[in-house]
Amino acid sequence: MPTTDPRVDAYLAASAPFARPILERLRKAFHRGCPRLQETIKWGAPAFEADGILGGMSAFKAHVSMGLWRGKELEDPQELFARVGSTEMAGLRLTCLKDLPTQAVLVDYIRRAAALNAARAKDPKKLAKPRRPAPKTPADLAAALAKSPRAKTTFASFPPGAKRDYIVWITGAKQAATRAKRLATTLEWLAEGKRRNWKYESC
Repeated sequence: MPTTDPRVDAYLAASAPFARPILERLRKAFHRGCPRLQETIKWGAPAFEADGILGGMSAFKAHVSMGLWRGKELEDPQELFARVGSTEMAGLRLTCLKDLPTQAVLVDYIRRAAALNAARAKDPKKLAKPRRPAPKTPADLAAALAKSPRAKTTFASFPPGAKRDYIVWITGAKQAATRAKRLATTLEWLAEGKRRNWKYESC
């Protein structure tokens, strides 16, 4: 029998009718893909752990997201998952049961993700990647942060990877108007204490 968490039961019960069957199917796939995993709640949503975080799922107003914590390292022959910024995560967005891949496909992805976690647990030095420093803060972002103490404090508290997510997003804009819009959004989210990929981190 799978090890379940009553908090996850409560989360599913409180989810919207469209989301509940999707969440139930995903939950079952996680357990089939890694029978030894443990359920928990992280960032207010169900998460699954086996040798560290394996993945998670979240229900939103109009969709459900499912993420694999080290999804970038997985081969994706079905081209199902979208990469989440510069993080190691890969995510799947679902609006109805028809969006779900077959259970066999989901279980295969989860099984391979669990194998990655297990390999890292056995030999963490071999698989660990050195942390890169954050790129230099562009002038327009630095100027904007100087005008928003709350956003500046949040940005300064972030590790290099979280800073890099915002900087790459801003500097990746091809048009001035797009860059200005992203800069404004960055200040708004930072003032609220949010990382660039906060929408996906809850999964």
